[in-house]
Amino acid sequence: MMKSYFILILIVKGILGRGGFGPTDQEWGFSTVREGAHIFWWLHYTTATQEPTEKPLLIWLQGGPGSSSTSYGNFAELGPLDLDLNPRNTSWVNSANVLFVDNPVGTGFSYVENDTLFTTTNAQIADDFVVFLQDFYKVLPQFETVPLYIFCESYGGKMTAQIALHLIKAIENGSINSNFKGVGLGDSWISPIDSSITWAPYLYQLGVIDTQQYENLDAIGQHVKQLVDDGEWYDATEAWFILQNELYSSSGFCVDFYNVLTPCDAINDTFTLKKPQGKVLGLSEEEIMNDKVRIALNISRTWGEQSNDVFTYLETDFMKPVTEIVERLLNETDIKVGVYNGQLDLIVDTPGTIKWVDALNFKGSEEWSTNEKSMFSINGIYEGYEKKAGNLYFYWILRAGHMVPRDNPNGMLYILEQITDNFAV
Repeated sequence: MMKSYFILILIVKGILGRGGFGPTDQEWGFSTVREGAHIFWWLHYTTATQEPTEKPLLIWLQGGPGSSSTSYGNFAELGPLDLDLNPRNTSWVNSANVLFVDNPVGTGFSYVENDTLFTTTNAQIADDFVVFLQDFYKVLPQFETVPLYIFCESYGGKMTAQIALHLIKAIENGSINSNFKGVGLGDSWISPIDSSITWAPYLYQLGVIDTQQYENLDAIGQHVKQLVDDGEWYDATEAWFILQNELYSSSGFCVDFYNVLTPCDAINDTFTLKKPQGKVLGLSEEEIMNDKVRIALNISRTWGEQSNDVFTYLETDFMKPVTEIVERLLNETDIKVGVYNGQLDLIVDTPGTIKWVDALNFKGSEEWSTNEKSMFSINGIYEGYEKKAGNLYFYWILRAGHMVPRDNPNGMLYILEQITDNFAV
């Protein structure tokens, strides 16, 4: 039985200038999920209505592992303010309550009091998260009946799949009250090897690498696959790093893993992500979180102090797949399982995602194999394709890389409307 020790919480509701940081009503706090292990969370109430419980609660989980939801996901992708600290017209907060969680412990403002408390498996991450939710509902019990959805990105998808399974079990055994409805797995690290072994053919078709480079990268990828098949998880992760470095070298150190169309600076060999008008995207995560947010929210800890350690302690778990967990969600539950991928993503490329989705063994498999995908449009512009079978919803998103909410916000908002209840832009 999981035990919740205590919750340390700072609750401030207000607007920029009166408390909080940004144009929304907010609440935030630290939840102690194990003695000495603390998760930071930051809730933005929806601006769509005076009664927030009329709208769903969407949790956002970043990847890494060790990347901060309260920073990057919030300011660079979907929160009420962008990296210039200007209002974001396409913020999810306009239609739903959004809860950013620095997960797992050690990420962002979350922290552990000694190194033995870092998580080392995906199951431990899921157990911690259920405890966090128990504490969250104790503080804000009005959200227990509000439809809950967990959306995520990259390694956040691997965590979300297992969190969903553990949360459903906790609901069934009565240890938590939650109106949990579904997940949205965005460009997710569900089957690491399927993503990795499709890098070479993807870049070859794009014209980034030549035949000799393709054969070299494919050989390294097959070596990684053999280590995965043999259950040599630490060695598989180390070999994956070699594959990644060789890919960078083959591309002239000028391919962005998160969007293959990102311009590369020919002088400095760096990627320069720009807005349409050519202006470089705003402040850095560290500037915003440590120089502004930390002060506004009266947080004594330094943001990002332990984030790099999070990956180190999960390195043996990094290349393990969770496709079997996704199958269980599809076969044993009735929650909606949304999967979406940006066509320009490399690190979790769409061919790799299609590969593991097509191989799923679930009760809608036959329907999935015969159904045709269809296009969807927003305001007269095609933004992607969709295909459904049972409780599985799949979306191919056009003109988007790894960060779909940032690259194609209209396509992302369409997904939210399809997966969640009472979400309307």
